[in-house]
Amino acid sequence: MTSELTFYGAAKNVTGSCSLLSIDKTTVVIDCGMFQERKLQYRNWIDFNFNPSSIDVVLLTHAHLDHCGRLPKLVKDGFRGKIVSTGPTLEIAKILLYDSAYLQLEDIKRKKKRHQKQQKVSPHPYEPLYTEEDVDKTVALFHPVGFEKPFSINSNVNATFFEAGHIFGSAMIQIDYKKNDISKRIIFSGDVGRWDLPIIRDPHQFDRADFVVVESTYGDRLHGTTASIPGELERVINDTFKRGGNIIIPGFAVERTQEILYHLTSLMKEKRIPPIHTFVDSPMAVSVTEIFKNHRELFDDETRVLIESGSSPYDFPGLTMSRTSEQSRAINNIRGVCIVIAGSGMCTGGRIKHHLVNNIRRKESTILFVGYQAVGTLGRQILEKPDEIRIFGEFIPVKAKIEKISGFSGHADRDELVRWLGSIKNPPEKIFINHGDETSAESFRKTLENRFSWKCEVVEYEKKYNLS
Repeated sequence: MTSELTFYGAAKNVTGSCSLLSIDKTTVVIDCGMFQERKLQYRNWIDFNFNPSSIDVVLLTHAHLDHCGRLPKLVKDGFRGKIVSTGPTLEIAKILLYDSAYLQLEDIKRKKKRHQKQQKVSPHPYEPLYTEEDVDKTVALFHPVGFEKPFSINSNVNATFFEAGHIFGSAMIQIDYKKNDISKRIIFSGDVGRWDLPIIRDPHQFDRADFVVVESTYGDRLHGTTASIPGELERVINDTFKRGGNIIIPGFAVERTQEILYHLTSLMKEKRIPPIHTFVDSPMAVSVTEIFKNHRELFDDETRVLIESGSSPYDFPGLTMSRTSEQSRAINNIRGVCIVIAGSGMCTGGRIKHHLVNNIRRKESTILFVGYQAVGTLGRQILEKPDEIRIFGEFIPVKAKIEKISGFSGHADRDELVRWLGSIKNPPEKIFINHGDETSAESFRKTLENRFSWKCEVVEYEKKYNLS
């Protein structure tokens, strides 16, 4: 019996998660995400280096586009099996994928119009990676499972989803199988969350594993503490309020937006910041917030107590949820200070770009980052504080204040990743390190080898690994 593991994404880079696990004649894909680093985006368009129609099942860790964004392409190219994940993950993935298909069409229209105006010929065809019809076919394959309830792939292979603590519904996946009558277990971490974050539960820890695939997004650094978030947010908001500018926050629609609202609600109740008109300018974030309300069973104890007392963890006077384009454009007419939370979180598309155009040239305003910015994304470029930045094909001077609150991250840092792995009692046969840039992944490999003396390897793109 043979068992192999191949990485078709998130190998010495952060996005495009896609792993292929072959156990004898059973083939399982874990995640199928978009590449978001600019230099790697071409990979979204190339053919999969495996036959999608031969895959038995897709297991999805969570609903971020770098983990689920290529699912419609997989279906378009022939996959017809089940796409299995937790109920909240599939509900959120449905929203994200339809939004992705829509934004691709809108981006193509804008790019085509701009190229015609500039008399420029595009090297790429003016067509989306997938359409809403492809998403329809993808959603039809969704199969929800509960946390900690084994899902049988076949008589020899079972998968179980455990709380990851990263975003709402996110999971780590434990796959159990037998090889030559010996039980084997491989853990896919997905994105490991953090302890003591508001709203969601802490990450699950495992006591046994033969193989572990672990992310390393922040494997070479430490975050600010979660306890520091309210104070830092208070400082940034009050400083910008005094200058008379706007606070523009590129917000991930899932978890980060709701977490920001959680802290804003508390800060306003405690009168630590003035009442400020706040806009969630993201139809996707508005819809995701509704999903949160429908799955209270996944809240942590503190949030449940808050709700049971009759308080909302993310609602306050002056909060406006903007769904339509007209509502989004109307924000530009607001006089006085306002907070705008808009997608996407890495500024790769969506409404955030329009708010950046209107505010990044204003020294009164602040651009506040509250999540990871992958190398090559517009968000990362802005975070490096250049003199000017290219948005919608035009160079705009950067005069706004650029801030970042690292404690907001939904990813475990180096020490938290070590803490997560530290519950494993037996030395695993091998630790595979993925989902981090090369510097971060290599640094984390050395940390683990020094700390545990385990056999670790930073994975290579499209390389096959034998699970002995």
